[in-house]
This record gives sequence, structure tokens and C-alpha cells, in this order.
Amino acid sequence: MSATTSATTGHDRGKLPLWVAGDTNAFFGLGFNVLVNVLVLTGLCIGVTKIPAVDVFGVILPALGVQLLIGNVYYAWLGRRLAHRENRADVTAMPYGPSVPHMFIVTFVIMLPVYLASGDPVQAWQAGLAWSFIIGLIVLAGAFVGPYIRRFTPQAAMLGTLAGISIAFISMRPAAQMWTAAWIALPVLALIMIGFFTGVKLPGGIPIGLAALTVGTAIAWIGGYMHAPDVAAAVKDIGIGLPTLQFDRLWQGLSDIGPLLATAIPLGIYNFTEGMTNVESAAAAGDNFNLRSVLLADGIGAVVGAGLGSPFPPAVYIGHPGWKEVGGRTAYSLLTGAVVSVLCFSGMFGLLSALLPVPAIVPILLYIGLLIGAQAFQVVPKAHAVAVVIALIPNIASWAVGQIDNALAAAGTTAAEVGEEALGGAGVIYHGLKLLGDGAILAGLVLGAITAFLIDRRFLWAAGYAAAGAVLAFVGLIHAEKVQWNASGQVALGYLFFGVVCLGFALLARTSPGEPAVEPVAAE
Repeated sequence: MSATTSATTGHDRGKLPLWVAGDTNAFFGLGFNVLVNVLVLTGLCIGVTKIPAVDVFGVILPALGVQLLIGNVYYAWLGRRLAHRENRADVTAMPYGPSVPHMFIVTFVIMLPVYLASGDPVQAWQAGLAWSFIIGLIVLAGAFVGPYIRRFTPQAAMLGTLAGISIAFISMRPAAQMWTAAWIALPVLALIMIGFFTGVKLPGGIPIGLAALTVGTAIAWIGGYMHAPDVAAAVKDIGIGLPTLQFDRLWQGLSDIGPLLATAIPLGIYNFTEGMTNVESAAAAGDNFNLRSVLLADGIGAVVGAGLGSPFPPAVYIGHPGWKEVGGRTAYSLLTGAVVSVLCFSGMFGLLSALLPVPAIVPILLYIGLLIGAQAFQVVPKAHAVAVVIALIPNIASWAVGQIDNALAAAGTTAAEVGEEALGGAGVIYHGLKLLGDGAILAGLVLGAITAFLIDRRFLWAAGYAAAGAVLAFVGLIHAEKVQWNASGQVALGYLFFGVVCLGFALLARTSPGEPAVEPVAAE
């Protein structure tokens, strides 16, 4: 083995470097990704649910800091353990942070309705804590179920539904934010794409992520996009906040647990399914982590955070292949957790939001979206590209429904008030999009698996996944607004009929002369 190959695939046991040059780029990338998300959830707490700033900066953010520190340190340790076990120096730790979809769901679906009904932001906060606690318990249960689902699900289905999340929910919003201030964002995007996709280095080894943020921030301040008085006002929020136990608030929230289960159950399943697909994405990039270990960290993070006052469940992030591509190994995750935690404990996020322009930060999210979307097509068998595409569709439908709902809400109405006929007359197939997009990540997984098995002529397995789709739709985990008996009966019936067709072809394949029998085997 050459010296170059040895440097990337092997190392002397016990001498694995703590920090490599690529960790710098990965740290700036993941760090700013998490930074943006914490800034957003801070704004949601203060601006939407009206939780007092003293509680946001003194309780919620310190609790979040504990979550991030525990999770990122743990994932860095998992990465180093895998590197030692496989005698490799190129293992990249899984990224970790507050779950972006859950940030908006807990705010607008759980906490805001309670606040509007009661007028009490603390009561809304308590409901959010209970909801996050339930999510954590479901993810912990999923840690023992997920490995079996992963074993028997085609890679195209898992990476396809992950790509759907990446394109719809990770890429679209940042892209829109970029184009509202393209004169700031596009130079940043140019630096990121050149540095990360081509491998071209800047003079003096300057990290591309740092250079991109510096250029974007300088353009924004020079061009008058940012305002000095905002910085002066934000300085007032700086102050040390240490995590404290909030069991009383959590218990108050759990006292009215019934209404929370309708969203907590499917979204808890969403969380462990997304974690499962992210682990599969890392495996496709060369790092095969133990799924149960990853999901246990996610579940424990949500439970611990809820007990300390954070209503925002953490999650393993999309993006491992991106950070691996730029040379990140394990220290980037460790440093991200440490730095963001310190910022949470010191109340610095208000100041950072006044100093750093969003259009200079969000291009890194678009980069991740591009990379994950591309990976789904690059690593699966060419014939399974169709399965990737169909797995994308439910997530795109879910994103579209969210945009429609938000637009109608801004106009002071809802889809129900406008009416399906009026929406249809305007070319908006709202009801169909809603059904397709409900439980999107799980629905994409089912549809992608069915399609991959059909392409491989494993008709019995396709029928089995169709039957699973029927059950999930009947109880409301996919294609339904809430969990209940006979939640989406007509969709469940459609899946059943689909399965019957597959069974018919399975019998035909077994009896037709010259056709090989198709035996159900576990997907690799």
C-alpha cells in the first residue's frame, strides 16, 4: 500500500489525529448551519409564541446547549470508535442539531394554538415540552425497530425520501432567502460551490466556509443591509444562562397529553425514519454507523432537553456526505457542539443575528441540499432511479401544501374556508396534495421500496410493502391528517388493490414457462 493510501485509509492505533485541515471547513459549514437554526427557533419563541426573552435566553437556549453538547460529543466519539475499529483515518462523524421540521411544527401546530386559546405563553411552552418528551420516547423505541426496517428496505427508498426532504425542506427556503438578497448570497454561493465541489484551495489555506461568510457579511454591511442600532439593542440580551431542571413545567404539559399524541406519534416515527435514512446516507458515503446507537442519542437528547426546558427535539442531520466531501472527520462535530453550546449559555444569539446577515449563511444549506439530492441518484443502481424519484414526490407535496397553507393564513383564511372547488378551479389540487404529503417521509419510503422491488421483479416484497402502506394509511401514519382508526380508508384500499396486482404477477412469474421464480430476499 502506498504512503498516500495509508494516510487516508489507515493509521497507527491510538494515534488517530484529533484535528485535520478538513475539519475547519466542515466546522464552519455545520456550525453556521446550526447557528442559523438556533437563530430561527429563538425568533419563533419570542415572535410567535411570545415566550418572554428572559426565559428564551435563560432557560430554553441553555437547555438546547446541553442537547447539542451531548449529541455532538457523542457522535464525535462514535466516529472515532468506528475509525479505530476499521483502522481508517477518513471516518466522518454524523452531524447533529435541532430538528428543522420539528422547530416549525412544535411552534405552529403545538405551542401557537395553546397560546391563542389561553393567552398564556408559559402554558404553550409546557405543551411543547411534553410534545418533545413524547417524541424522544418514540425515537428511543424506534432505535430497536429501525435496524430491522433498514435491513429489509431498498437503499433507493431510503435515500430517495431523504433527498425529498433535502430538496423540499433543506434547499427551497434557503434558495428563496438567497434570491431576496442575491447581491449578497450569490458571491457566497460561488465561493462555497468552487471550494467544496472543485477542491480548489484559497491562498494561505483560508477555510472556504470562513471566507464565504466573511465576504457575504462584508458586502451586506457595506451595502446597508445590516444596521448598527440592531447590534446595540442585541447587546442588552447578553448574559450567562445555565441549564436548570424544568420538571414542573414538563409535568404540567404532560397532564393534558391526549391532544399531543395525534402529532407526536407520526412525527416521532418521522424522526427515527429520518435518522435511519441519514445513517444509510452515511453508509453510502463509506461510514457504516450503528443505527441503534445513533437513534438512542437522538431520543435521549429530546428527553433530556424537555426536562431542562427545550421544546425542540434534536436530530442527526442530513449532510454527512457533504462534510465528508470537504474533508471533515470527527473534530468538526465536537467543536460545533462546544461552540454553539457556549453561545447558548452566554445569550449571544441575539447579537449574532444582528451581526451576521442570513443571506450570507444560508447558501451552505443549499449546498447540503444539492449534495444529498445528487447522492440518491449516484449511489443506487441505475435502474432504481425511478424509485428515487417516486420517493421524492410526497416530500415535495408536503412542502407545497405548507406554502399554500401559509399563503392562505397570511390572507386571513384557510383551505377549508376557500373550499376545494374554488381551489381546484384555480388549478390547485389541494386535497390530493394534502393526502400525498401527510406523513411524507414514511410515505416516500413505502412508495420507493415498492417501486424498487417491482423493478427487481420481487413482486411478493412489493406486495408486502403495499400491505404495510395500507395499514399505515388506515391508522393515519401516512396520507392522513391525524392518527385514528380508518383515518384514510380510500388510500388504504388503494394500497391493498396495488398489493393484489403485485401478488398476481408474483404467481404469474412462478408459473410462466421460462420465467425464473422470484424469491423474496432481504434487500442489501
